[in-house]
Amino acid sequence: MTKSIITSVILLGLLTSCASQYHVSTNLDKQNFKDYFSPSKVKIYQTEQDFPARYKALGLVEGESCQTKEHQALPNEIDARTDARKKAYDKGANGIIFSGCALIENDQADRVCLRTRVCYGRAFYLEQQ
Repeated sequence: MTKSIITSVILLGLLTSCASQYHVSTNLDKQNFKDYFSPSKVKIYQTEQDFPARYKALGLVEGESCQTKEHQALPNEIDARTDARKKAYDKGANGIIFSGCALIENDQADRVCLRTRVCYGRAFYLEQQ
């Protein structure tokens, strides 16, 4: 009886001492969470006439989707446009107008991608109403 009480007290002491020293260390970066949803903050417009407010042109952006190996999926327009929206957000834009996308195959200058889908657009900052 005494042995079981002493054993229980020792185990309880060990468990509580371990719980207070618990520390979690991860490789997650707070900046990644902020930037992860940045493309959704850049709205896609068809023309400048669609802008609901005054605006300022911030420059041209391009986004890429790359196929590095033959067995991978083909580069797609969705990823290329998302990449362009990220780059527009990095310039301070909240709106973009895409002018077009192109598929580049067998690009001798690009040593990484077998095929690349590139989308071009103009980045804008629209005043908030």
